Amino acid sequence: MSKTHTPDSPETTEQDAGAQLSTAPVEDQTPNLPGLGVIGWIRWFWRQLTSMRVALILLFLLSLGAIPGSLIPQAGTDPLKVEDFQKAHTTLGPLYDKLGLFHVYSSVWFSAIYILLFISLIGCIVPRTWQFVGQLRGRPPGAPKRLDRLPAYATWRTEAEPEQVRTAALALMKKRRYRAHLAGSAVAAEKGYLREVGNLAFHLALIVMLIAFAWGQLFKFEGGKLVVEGEGFSNVLPQYDDFKSGNLFDSDRDLSPFSFTLDKFTATYARTGPERGTPRTFRADVSYDEGTGGRTKKTSIESNHPLEIDGTKIFLNGHGYAVNVTVRDGKGKVVSQQAVPMLPIDSNISSQGAIKVMDGYRNAKGKKEQLGFSAWFVPTFAGAGKGTMFSQFPALDFPVLALNGMHGDLGVDAGLPQNVYQLDTSHLKAFKDSQGKPLKARLLPGETMKLPDGAGSITFDKDIKEWVTFQISHQPADGWALGGAVCAIFGLAGSLFIQRRRVWVRAVAGPDGVTVVEMAGLGRSESARLPDELAGLIGHLHPLAPTAPEPPKTPEPSTAVPAAEGAEK
Repeated sequence: MSKTHTPDSPETTEQDAGAQLSTAPVEDQTPNLPGLGVIGWIRWFWRQLTSMRVALILLFLLSLGAIPGSLIPQAGTDPLKVEDFQKAHTTLGPLYDKLGLFHVYSSVWFSAIYILLFISLIGCIVPRTWQFVGQLRGRPPGAPKRLDRLPAYATWRTEAEPEQVRTAALALMKKRRYRAHLAGSAVAAEKGYLREVGNLAFHLALIVMLIAFAWGQLFKFEGGKLVVEGEGFSNVLPQYDDFKSGNLFDSDRDLSPFSFTLDKFTATYARTGPERGTPRTFRADVSYDEGTGGRTKKTSIESNHPLEIDGTKIFLNGHGYAVNVTVRDGKGKVVSQQAVPMLPIDSNISSQGAIKVMDGYRNAKGKKEQLGFSAWFVPTFAGAGKGTMFSQFPALDFPVLALNGMHGDLGVDAGLPQNVYQLDTSHLKAFKDSQGKPLKARLLPGETMKLPDGAGSITFDKDIKEWVTFQISHQPADGWALGGAVCAIFGLAGSLFIQRRRVWVRAVAGPDGVTVVEMAGLGRSESARLPDELAGLIGHLHPLAPTAPEPPKTPEPSTAVPAAEGAEK
């Protein structure tokens, strides 16, 4: 008849003593038998899917699948780059499109990996959690019969009574935060449950991160807006220059009501040394309102210091200059007065742009026309005859505006989108100077370029403004993702650096009536710290049960033969 060992049994084997140091699933040692059937195959597939090995493989595949999303332009982020890529790569473009590489994160294969990983983690963590709860409710197993076979072991004899030694050992273990109890003639103690807590916390954190990532992708939105000093922005969809959102985002419901005005933008730069021209200060002073009818507040937005309103963050993204120009017709009537943003093309903010007069202009013959000016602006001009129109410094030290004038049809009435920084010259004619060459002029602030044949003029006004591009984004699950990442780090650290270990202290009376004390330790994995920890426990217990003195040796009886008897013999 087989003998069953309970946790309180002093007859526990070494295999029982090391059992349940982990909640990892036990590999099934049963040989594979034929004829599993449908249910059997489902169970086999479920065990494989919820194994740690498959979870790690799926996590690796998820990381591997995210690489194309970083290297290949994505349709949800920049459709223009996707279109340019397909035009430039006529072979790879269609192939990438079929594989879903232009929309990786919403593709079928990436979603499949994502969902399988989620199911694998859930299926792995639920049984391990229940098993760990069962271990917490149970008691450490009793001492093995042969403690001297364990990796850390010590023994000594003491004159203290066995019960006294066990009582002192039990108090010591509890004082050192072991879960301990009396099991027959020994004290069984266990420590390091935080290792499994860390392991479970790591897996739970991964699940939280997966949910947060999915939630953020579904309900997020992100947009950009260029605002010139003195102008403002209201958080409604038509106000955005560009906008993208998640599949479940609703602009009527999820856009928080707020508005702001750019009062002033301040930028300073290093003037001397090898870092000349490097930005020192970027600060946008704004006035903003929350909700409808709220009190106006003032604040400053700087790099890496966004303004947050009701979960929506407003970042300072870029800046440049907006030239103020006034356009008059041949009769001197002002037909356009606008601040035109110029697009920077280098670090010194050499900029290009287009000035478009779409309505209100009539030429010298009284016919309606549209005007267009290709513009080139430098905040610090090198000087006439000292090179081309490239700025020498990003600040407004010597601003110059160069213009080429054209007239005709700008093409804006065709309903097709246009680049605001470029002119469509297909239906425009260049103004000619007195020599028959295209009309060009280089203007300082306050100067005017006259158009030929009484067509009017354009003035470069002295009030040069700055513009700022703001990135306005809402990531609803960022906090959960960050919290999950922090928990994952701490959980992983706990599972790696905390060791689950058990210690037993047996005290029994020896054949001569002197108490024999045995102490042994067993860890889930081999560690040099276990013998040191056991030595520390012995150091605290030994003064309470000091080593007994060695019994005196009895002299052996003499076998020598007396001299007289030897002589007689």
